[in-house]
Amino acid sequence: MRLHITREHLDWWNALADDPYVTTIDTVIDQPGTLIDGTWTGGDQVLPTIDPATGVEYGRIHTSATSDVDRAVAAARAASRNWSRTSPSERGALLSRWAQLIFENQERLAAIEARNVGKPLSAARMNIIIAGSIMAYTAGGADKLTGATLPVRQPEFFGYTVREPYGVCAIVLPWNVPALLSAANLAPALAAGNTVVLKPSEVAPLVVHALVELAEAAGLPPGVLNVLTGVGADLGAALVSHPGIDHVSFVGSVATGRLVMQGAAQHLTPIKLELGGKSPNIVFPDADLDVAIPTIVRSITENAGQNCNAGSRLLVHRSIIGEVRDRVLAQMTGIRLGAWDEDLDMGPLINTVQHQRVSGILDAALRDGAELLIGGGRPQGRDAGNFLEPTVLEVADRGAPVIAQEIFGPVLTLETFSDESDAIRSANSTDFGLLACVWTQDVSRALRMSAEIQAGQVSVNQFADAGVIGLPFNMYKASGFSAGNGYRALYEFTREKAVAVKLLGSQD
Repeated sequence: MRLHITREHLDWWNALADDPYVTTIDTVIDQPGTLIDGTWTGGDQVLPTIDPATGVEYGRIHTSATSDVDRAVAAARAASRNWSRTSPSERGALLSRWAQLIFENQERLAAIEARNVGKPLSAARMNIIIAGSIMAYTAGGADKLTGATLPVRQPEFFGYTVREPYGVCAIVLPWNVPALLSAANLAPALAAGNTVVLKPSEVAPLVVHALVELAEAAGLPPGVLNVLTGVGADLGAALVSHPGIDHVSFVGSVATGRLVMQGAAQHLTPIKLELGGKSPNIVFPDADLDVAIPTIVRSITENAGQNCNAGSRLLVHRSIIGEVRDRVLAQMTGIRLGAWDEDLDMGPLINTVQHQRVSGILDAALRDGAELLIGGGRPQGRDAGNFLEPTVLEVADRGAPVIAQEIFGPVLTLETFSDESDAIRSANSTDFGLLACVWTQDVSRALRMSAEIQAGQVSVNQFADAGVIGLPFNMYKASGFSAGNGYRALYEFTREKAVAVKLLGSQD
């Protein structure tokens, strides 16, 4: 299998194939970032690839030019008719082959994502497994998109609906979980018969490029999936506002999501958005704390808190605040920080910009009256890289900015509530509505809370959807509008056509 064209990159890949846990990679990656109509190329502009744990540059990416947008959209348009008319069973079979290649190469892919993003290798491995599972799940639905036959007023009429692909889809992704988000968007778009122009984040595109090459190895025709790599403010803006784009899918921040909407609105292009979150864990007195506390801490330290659904708020019934506080702090104290290949509990933040941003939010929160219980600084012995200690802030003022803003770092705010109504008010007090987790052994209470919480997803006695297959990644309010993945994802990349027929001819 080829990886990213260049000899240097192949050397690195082959070394990794022998030892997926290799810690010393001296070869510098020279990476082309543009795939159009089946050919990888690289422009004159170059972006560095930097290890977040060390600050060491270990690669270069030759980025796409804004003029490449026209060529990529044209290639996707040229491939669209044939791909949309390909049997959905054949499209599903291709995605199944792609999923199998992901599973077969999971160690290599995990190492690429882990080093590029800075997360522990085992966490990246789980992301790859989830990506492959999404691909396999969606492959099975490719030939199961159905319309409906409709009742008629008289027998000479016939009515039905069909689901059709949009055509050319633009998909713009962030850097935090690139493999998983690639699968969650590419799989349903391609399964439904769309062609795609994909723009991964320029900060962490390497695993996305590797996944695309696996798609080529699985037999994806040229032009069906095209890739542009570069700075979002230029390249992404040109892509989402292009008149040849029929649908836009964006995952990222609320601020950028608004700009993407403005770009898409120029041509009334349909759009789906997956934006930020401020997910609360709500702990009642009857919660099983032996299960809840480790899960709550993992929900904010996994990927160094750089997840849209990170459990960044902890709401605790006032009667158990002392015990919960002590147990959370004890659990936080045991979190081990390290580089990707050390494979500990938590890695660094993605880059210096993010480290400075999160540190600035912490400083402002302390000035506003929050109490620092643990963390807040650079860990001892980690002078290089972008490490930040797991942090807990106790906040008495529910109106404090740190309660409402998405931090995107390993920062947990601790609050108290008095009863169910108070917990619901607090949980619903932010602009976000992505995920909420309720910890209680009272089934009736869990159902009441689930009904009242303004979030697209509610988990009870777990974080997120660990035990459910095909659960939609829904969102409310400023978190966006999308079903994300699961059984509804294919519908988001299709539109419904209604057909009404009057039958002519003999009535005999």
